[in-house]
Amino acid sequence: MAKRILVVNDTQEILELFEDILVDEGYEVTLFSYAIRELDEVRKAQPDLIILDYLMNGEDAGWQTLQKLKMTTDLCDIPIVVCTAASNRVKEMEGHLKAMNVTVVLKPFNIDHLITAVSAMLAPTKKASSTDKDAEARNK
Repeated sequence: MAKRILVVNDTQEILELFEDILVDEGYEVTLFSYAIRELDEVRKAQPDLIILDYLMNGEDAGWQTLQKLKMTTDLCDIPIVVCTAASNRVKEMEGHLKAMNVTVVLKPFNIDHLITAVSAMLAPTKKASSTDKDAEARNK
């Protein structure tokens, strides 16, 4: 059975890119073009992994969503990959993100790195926490 991935991003083109990449890799993909307001939406999607943008509509909505998910008993163990261009904000939150076992992939991202991050987070034995150093260097 294919693993289910929920992608949350406010840009339609980015959502379509994620869908193309992840479906080609054999995943079932659900797309949200808005910040998650009700956690029941996540429960309904039943994701094995969430890819979450940090900034949505110019706000830290992704960070707020991440905090809600990690503080909710039945959702806190869902692996999360934060995929964002907000490299400075992610650096400020690096300790918190590592503590929450969240992997960070910085935009613009390398497709192979994204696939590796997703695979690592879905691996049954080890959850990874990493930062895309190549994209980080490009964003400086």
